[in-house]
Amino acid sequence: MRSRNMTLWVVLGIVLILAFVGCGQYNGMVKEDENVKNAWGNVQSAYQRRADLIPNLVSTVQGEANFERGTLTDVINARANATAVKVDPNQLTPEQLEKFQQAQGQLSQALGRLLVVTENYPNLRANDAFRNLQYELAGTENRINTERNRFNTVVNSYNTKVRSFPNNIFAGMFGFRARPPFEAEQGAQTAPRVNFPTNQPGTATPNQRTLDTSKTR
Repeated sequence: MRSRNMTLWVVLGIVLILAFVGCGQYNGMVKEDENVKNAWGNVQSAYQRRADLIPNLVSTVQGEANFERGTLTDVINARANATAVKVDPNQLTPEQLEKFQQAQGQLSQALGRLLVVTENYPNLRANDAFRNLQYELAGTENRINTERNRFNTVVNSYNTKVRSFPNNIFAGMFGFRARPPFEAEQGAQTAPRVNFPTNQPGTATPNQRTLDTSKTR
């Protein structure tokens, strides 16, 4: 009888220890998961800020009577496609993230082409509203890059936790899965290069400011 009671107490003790450890690991993974969701929200907010600037940019460029309409159309269509791609942080799979990246990358490339073409329009480049939009776009691209880096840092912390033993056991039990990070797109520069003329229209100087087009890994 004493032996049986001792066995029951041992089993109960093990169960309590596992429950205590499981609760701790679960709460830790919930915290990491919320950090990922918050970081993803910041990424989407940064991209949305860029999307919100584009209508004003298009409107300003349209004031140049001879501006290439096809270039503007590409930007408008790419913006529509990019804003149509919504990714629920709870469904952040590699496939969903790749789809999001492709749509945003196409918009970045369209913006890049637009800004290159504007170099041929001195009157447009001298427009104060257009110059201000250029600066705002440059700041937004930097913000996007910052938020992507932060997202990758948070995802790395989360993935390390849910993949580590014995956390991976509890992660499988409670439905926590690894999240994909942002990766550089092969063969594509998706962040537009924004040029800021510092002298007379039509010329460039070594001091000309450009936006870094390096991508986050």
